[in-house]
Amino acid sequence: MSQRLLPPFRADHVGSFLRPANLLAARADFAEGRLDADGLHAVEDAAIRDVVALQEDLGLQSATDGEFRRTSWHMDFIYQLGGITRTDEKLQVAFKNAEGTTSFTSAALKVSGKVDIDDTIFADAFTFLQSTVTTAIPKLTIPSPSMVHYRGGAAAIDPSVYPDMEEFWSDLSAAYAEEIRRLSALGCTYLQLDDTSLAYLNDPAQRQMIAERGEDSESQHLRYIKQINAAIAGRPEGMAITTHSCRGNFQSYWAAEGGYEFVAEALFSELDVDGFFLEYDDARSGGFEPLRFVPPGKMVVLGLVTTKRGELETKDQLKRRIDEASQFVPLDQLCLSGQCGFSSTVEGNSLTLDEEIAKLRLVVETAHDVWG
Repeated sequence: MSQRLLPPFRADHVGSFLRPANLLAARADFAEGRLDADGLHAVEDAAIRDVVALQEDLGLQSATDGEFRRTSWHMDFIYQLGGITRTDEKLQVAFKNAEGTTSFTSAALKVSGKVDIDDTIFADAFTFLQSTVTTAIPKLTIPSPSMVHYRGGAAAIDPSVYPDMEEFWSDLSAAYAEEIRRLSALGCTYLQLDDTSLAYLNDPAQRQMIAERGEDSESQHLRYIKQINAAIAGRPEGMAITTHSCRGNFQSYWAAEGGYEFVAEALFSELDVDGFFLEYDDARSGGFEPLRFVPPGKMVVLGLVTTKRGELETKDQLKRRIDEASQFVPLDQLCLSGQCGFSSTVEGNSLTLDEEIAKLRLVVETAHDVWG
């Protein structure tokens, strides 16, 4: 086995990092009018330089900006799509962990116009990241097209704008295809489409929710796979595209559970990405058996190191689990990462910066031991 020169890498990561205290303070000051936009931008720039240097110092081959300019991993992108507007309605998503339950609340969205791209979303963020890296490949993370639809469903789409849902899906994929084309023109060669929907749909409770709002819960994942494929069909040569699937990540809570079996055959055999980042940190994600559907040439990044807790896994534990996974997909098609980001929303998960660093170092060192 040898080090991979193309994404995804043997030691990789999902993308978001704990926000440093001074960045959180600057955000609060900006919200209260004590700091202007230029001041906030300067604090963000400095924090991104530091987190990129951290990733490179740890030996990671890819680097993100930690999503430090965002409040959440998905809504900051989605609200910039043409035709998407915020509403006064509050969207609540239930989350849970071993200690209890909580909820994530944000403004809901409405598809009130034709979906398209005006300005290239995250263009400035990517070009700054690109100027900051020295050894790592700059990696950009954006929500998948599925996330525009999953939370609100057809009820969030104005029927006077889209009397035919097929036109909505076509416009949505076309908007993403244009965004991808523009990102490539900026020099982006590593793009990750973050998607909770494909993992959520493994949970019978989530499928029941979809059915109760009048949609086909048994085939929703097929529609999402079709639209992601349409969005990336014309991706430029030299751009690696991966997807990340998880069951929710908000302040160390999750929203869904269940193994990948329900979506596995279609997900792995039909979704035309270069690699799959898969949450696999505990029993919520089920076993490795669904990996039997992964075809030759596709990479699987095993998210074995949890980002929800500070307790550190051991190399022996990780190596045993990698060995278990290799019974279903060849070892040469496997990589290692954290189970999710460390801070999918600005609040971050329940662990310290030192614990975050220790987990990333463990990923790098274990990958080196396993693959050389």
